[in-house]
Amino acid sequence: MKTDTIFYRLFQSFPSIFFELIHQPPETANTYQFSSVEVKQLAFRIDGVFLPRNNAPSPPIYFVEVQFQVDKKFYSRFFTEIFLYLDKTELANNWQGVVVYPSRSIDTADTERYIELLTSQRVSRIYLDELDSEGEQSIGIETVKLVIEPESTVGTKAKELIKATRQQITDEVTQRELLQLIETIIIYKFPKASREEIEQMLGLSELKQTRVYQEAKLEGKIEGKIEGKIEGKIEGKIEGKIEGKLEAVPFMLSLGATVEEIAEALGLDIEQVRLVAQSTQSNQEQDQD
Repeated sequence: MKTDTIFYRLFQSFPSIFFELIHQPPETANTYQFSSVEVKQLAFRIDGVFLPRNNAPSPPIYFVEVQFQVDKKFYSRFFTEIFLYLDKTELANNWQGVVVYPSRSIDTADTERYIELLTSQRVSRIYLDELDSEGEQSIGIETVKLVIEPESTVGTKAKELIKATRQQITDEVTQRELLQLIETIIIYKFPKASREEIEQMLGLSELKQTRVYQEAKLEGKIEGKIEGKIEGKIEGKIEGKIEGKLEAVPFMLSLGATVEEIAEALGLDIEQVRLVAQSTQSNQEQDQD
């Protein structure tokens, strides 16, 4: 699963979730803007940076990395990226680093040379499997935890989140974006699943509220499974599992995934994904005209 893409989308659409994770008021997000930045020297890229809006000098800059794989040199790279960025920017703000791990078992990078930083308040390490499961959690935190939910229970958990989202989120745009995010996490966790399998996992009534269903419904009819045409002007119908996977391509493109990454994640031919990408781009240009 392309976890950095998932978290980029999550923090971009719902920055308040990040501040909940580091035990700050969710409203703090209103004073920040989130983006991914590249430190051109050595071509380093930081997963996410929360910058104070309007270059406010007081709030700290937050550097965020999502680390789901064992990497012995992770902290060496992480702190190098941060200090290079601080050297290149004109901002004088203080800074904090945040690393998101699925569990402590992944946090095995060499730390001896960075122990003073790691044991200070400079750096927060978040282990998703240790997030408090007692008591009522926000929908945002529960959505983050969905990323590490076991496959045996993730479908049930996703349905619970979809139901809670409909009941608790009154803003239609926010509700739709959160439903799309839940759906995307399921697609990424089960890249080889067919449309019928995803439908069964989420439940037909839940799926009807999601973006993929709404787009498919506009293009075709639902008869036992979600059928339809791929967005754009691709001629003919692609049946079965391939059809279900291709329906997810435009949304994955909107998350920033490349054609190659999508083809690998969904088990599709690169040329198939490229055709969908070209069609999607063509439609967007026509809409702008």
